[in-house]
Amino acid sequence: MTMDHPPRAAAPALLDSIQVVIPVRDEQATLAHVIGQLQGQGLRRIRVVDNGSRDRSAAIARELGVELLSEPRPGYGRACWWGCQALDPAVRWLLFCDGDGGDPLEELPRFLPLLPDHDLVLGDRTATAAGRAALTPLQHWGNRLATALIALGWGFRYRDLGPLRLLRRSAFEAMGMRDRGYGWTLEMQVRAIELGLRVREVPVRHRPRLAGRSKISGRWGASLRAGWVILTTLGRLWLQRWI
Repeated sequence: MTMDHPPRAAAPALLDSIQVVIPVRDEQATLAHVIGQLQGQGLRRIRVVDNGSRDRSAAIARELGVELLSEPRPGYGRACWWGCQALDPAVRWLLFCDGDGGDPLEELPRFLPLLPDHDLVLGDRTATAAGRAALTPLQHWGNRLATALIALGWGFRYRDLGPLRLLRRSAFEAMGMRDRGYGWTLEMQVRAIELGLRVREVPVRHRPRLAGRSKISGRWGASLRAGWVILTTLGRLWLQRWI
């Protein structure tokens, strides 16, 4: 008979090499929960990038003692990019997660043993029943469209374009990320293929945001714009291959 054992606690040196980047806009109801989960796992390099919040998101980050950066110009990718600048030399990994509480941060210990042999570790929401149930029909459609087009254009089939991801710092620096909007995650995954990075998708039990309202999912106008971003981003990346 076999027994399941909990993941071993990560070594402090590994945890200290991870820079967490959390782009936020109006997430005062959930941000403290997200930061508490990260701190509870021993992660101390936590950056909250305030992307033009009108609520107490920035004040909550200050109160909890994490690093707060401000990027008032709108754009998910712009906030993520700003969070990756002026990194401490000890940082070897970048951990991206959302501030809405939907990412299953309690599952991060399953990611850490994979780091020595991979460059990009992604949370795959579509591989679990809970994750699939948490996605809206528009999110499912966007995922299928994006992953099918990536497979068609680059010959590698992803399952998801979720926000929870760990990326080797040297790989990030090699990517030369250009997108500053919602095409950020898509560009990162395409560039990972082009650079021949070692990629691993990990099934995660994603959940709906804990509070507040999504900037995209559930809003038809925003979702259609996100679909247009998928097409235009992939078109730009495909053309870049031949220029």
